[in-house]
Amino acid sequence: MSDRLSVLKTYKLYVGGKFPRSESGRVYEVTTKRSAADAAGKGNWLANAPLASRKDARDAVVAARKAFGGWAGATAYNRGQVLYRVAEMLEGRRDQFVREVADAEGLGKSKAAAVVDATIDRWVWYAGWTDKIAQVVGGGNPVAGPFFNLSTPEPTGVVAVVAPQESSFLGLVSVVAPVIATGNTAVVVASEKAPLPALSLAEVLATSDVPGGVVNVLSGRTAEIAAPLAAHQDVNAIDLAGADEVLAKELEIAAADNLKRVLRPQPVDDWTATPGTDRMTAFLETKTVWHPTGSLGASGSAY
Repeated sequence: MSDRLSVLKTYKLYVGGKFPRSESGRVYEVTTKRSAADAAGKGNWLANAPLASRKDARDAVVAARKAFGGWAGATAYNRGQVLYRVAEMLEGRRDQFVREVADAEGLGKSKAAAVVDATIDRWVWYAGWTDKIAQVVGGGNPVAGPFFNLSTPEPTGVVAVVAPQESSFLGLVSVVAPVIATGNTAVVVASEKAPLPALSLAEVLATSDVPGGVVNVLSGRTAEIAAPLAAHQDVNAIDLAGADEVLAKELEIAAADNLKRVLRPQPVDDWTATPGTDRMTAFLETKTVWHPTGSLGASGSAY
């Protein structure tokens, strides 16, 4: 018998590249997911997760806004390199995430491993899109006149993301990665019942090349955290992926106050399916520039 004590992990929020405890000092118990056969029972205790407050949400928005200029101003190629580095780090911590996803979602080891592998692949997929999405949604427009007319996509700004409740890792990455791949910064509300994979993902982000504040991760009661984010005047958009019908309606009403872009919750039967470009284009603005053509010499031809 070993006489050493286990070193239990203290999970924290991730705000502005740092790991604060909730300013409220609150935590809540996170347990393993109960099986269908044991629906009346209680899962095994895993950890105490921080119970974020409205103040934590506001702090996360400040951090996201501060990071936005540098992240949006980086080249798309550089953002792709940074995202790929995150995938490298996830690959190195694969076993840890397999355990956490298995506990969080009530999966066997092999199924959890498949979910983690799909999540890493999903991150690589979005890393590859960073310098290609502009060619899909932008381009030159034909006009009748001596002008160039060019449309280019630009990030919307600070995006609040209500992460999926059931798919605590693959679903999480599937809604966060497209937001930051296109140059936005994110404030993420992790799954209420299964926040640990999201909080561990924050550790990966902190030890990769993602600048502090680009992704901020909060755990706690979804409705309590999402409400101030939806009403916040410095949040430009909100993804309601993890909100139920009642909460989504309340958040949508609050978001209308400053005309936020709102991505309504959409049923996803299979998070492993190819996601397409919809989540990237949902948080892009289109800038169109007109520029006069010039004359090339005495011939009068133009370019």
